[in-house]
Amino acid sequence: MLELILEAGWVAKLVLLVLFVASVASWAVIAFKWIEYRRAEADTEDFLEAYIERPPEGAFDVAKRCGGSPLAAMYAAGYRELAQLLKLQGTDGDVTLEQVELVLRRVRWVKTSEAHRLERGLAFLATTGSSAPFIGLFGTVIGIMSAFQDIGAAGSASLAVVAPGIAEALVATAAGLAAAIPAVIAYNYANARMVQMLERIEDFQLEQGEALRQAASRVQ
Repeated sequence: MLELILEAGWVAKLVLLVLFVASVASWAVIAFKWIEYRRAEADTEDFLEAYIERPPEGAFDVAKRCGGSPLAAMYAAGYRELAQLLKLQGTDGDVTLEQVELVLRRVRWVKTSEAHRLERGLAFLATTGSSAPFIGLFGTVIGIMSAFQDIGAAGSASLAVVAPGIAEALVATAAGLAAAIPAVIAYNYANARMVQMLERIEDFQLEQGEALRQAASRVQ
């Protein structure tokens, strides 16, 4: 394989270099997303346990430590926003519907930011998975064209003349598949985990908004 790569033309070598860089970058993204999602899920479980069992102040303290959880980030942002509003308006802890809407607007902004964070890097995996085979095919076509030129120059179509050129050309296809297959598998797996996390984010936003509105209704 190494001999075939070294003997390939400059176009094929350029294609292989692009595929190698794409493959290394995709594996780096895969490792990053795996660590990120694993931390997000673990922090979310810790935060939800505190959210259910502890008072708001205690849940906020846990949320500050669970930086990888989108739910914790939303709760902490809403808690800070509400505390700031109560402090500025000098109220005694009673929540109004106007304050609730301001808090929920801040929570929605954080929700969008967290969703973008979870999606970060997946577009690169999708692009690598879809484009790498075509890049490899391009290198293969160029290699086959070069092989036919060599066959014409040699004036012979024997296996000894044809096989080396075709083998060199197919290296690019193999490299494209080697870059694309892990990227596609990782994208599908990461996308499934992201969808599950987004569903939990949506459910938590609705639950948080309902809890705040009920607190405001009791005051009214």
